[in-house]
Amino acid sequence: MMAAAGRAENLIRKHGSPQQTTFLELFFDLAFIFVIQRITLRITERLSWPGVAHGWHAVPAAGKTLLLLMPLTCVWTLAAWTTAKYDPRRLPVQAVIITTMFGVLIMPAGLPTAFRDGGLAFAVPYVVIQTGRAAVLMIILRGHELQRTAGRELVWFTLSGILWIAGALTHGGTRVTLWICGAATDYLAARLGWPAPRHGSLRVTAWAVAGGHLADRYRQFLLIALGESVVALALEYTMGLYDVESTAAFVIGFATTVLLWRIYFYRAGQILADAIAASKNPEHLGRVAALAHWIMILGIIITAIGHELVIPNPVGHTMPAWVAVILGGAALYVAGRAHLEYVVFARVSRPRVVGVVILILAAPLMLSLPPVLVSLTAALVLAGIAAADVARARGRPLEAPSPSR
Repeated sequence: MMAAAGRAENLIRKHGSPQQTTFLELFFDLAFIFVIQRITLRITERLSWPGVAHGWHAVPAAGKTLLLLMPLTCVWTLAAWTTAKYDPRRLPVQAVIITTMFGVLIMPAGLPTAFRDGGLAFAVPYVVIQTGRAAVLMIILRGHELQRTAGRELVWFTLSGILWIAGALTHGGTRVTLWICGAATDYLAARLGWPAPRHGSLRVTAWAVAGGHLADRYRQFLLIALGESVVALALEYTMGLYDVESTAAFVIGFATTVLLWRIYFYRAGQILADAIAASKNPEHLGRVAALAHWIMILGIIITAIGHELVIPNPVGHTMPAWVAVILGGAALYVAGRAHLEYVVFARVSRPRVVGVVILILAAPLMLSLPPVLVSLTAALVLAGIAAADVARARGRPLEAPSPSR
């Protein structure tokens, strides 16, 4: 037992270990380019149906697809926590991550028919990934105290797996309800520290041990989402849509993506790791920062969907669902970025609040404009926020992080 505990100890990331992202983790992240592409494609196809985009049918159509995004983000998050708590240079840890990546590439195969006859094709790989990772960690951590964490994860993912598989075996609203319960179970179990009767919750220490590493991982994944947006824009435009209106829509889409990048990295996105290091409660700060990044990533995905809709249809009637996507994606991103700003600096700059309000209030007015002008409106609001950032920083020293906790 002591020998097993010693071998397990060698797998644990130590304080002072290198914080930079490894090639294994970058390799794993590449799989999610395909995942994001499949998610955006599914939503874009549904919002392209006139009968859906004109009415409230767009809400459940897009909402179902976003429900499928939740388990995928859970897989990425726990994989990131795995390489934060355990040394990704060790062969057993590498095997866990590569196997997870293989499962991630299988899951999108069930996306197109996940709510019809392909439920099992989506749910089974997800359940196998989560329970399999926990089971393997239980084995390789034998004799170490972290084996308890893996054991609790296995129990909770088995319970939620029952909901996912049961949902895949049902149809219609029952499937949606069971999958929502499964996703909620996964999120709450992790958020509450994998609680167990009479033993309470476990304290998650990933952010305390490797806060800088995790901050870098979330930052890079956000860049991957932005990069996929650029690729999607280029693919849509190079399908032969070279008229003036489509070219203008493409230019606006590219400029919007650049603005999203600029707004993120100036300046809270640059110094998140420093804020975590300066925090008295890095676990709490890290969890809140992670939520802010997922809000922004969702905003990036929705914004990209809007541009994919506008480029082939830049003029003509603007459908209500398109307005919600184009302006809503930008508003969601800015809200997530404001949340991150509060995490790092314990305050939110006024231009971000004003920007969100403008995007929301402008929505009803956009129905009378062609899609390309709706897209331009969102870009102008983002440009105003970026310009305000530049004006605020002019002549001032770089602001240091001042987390509230």
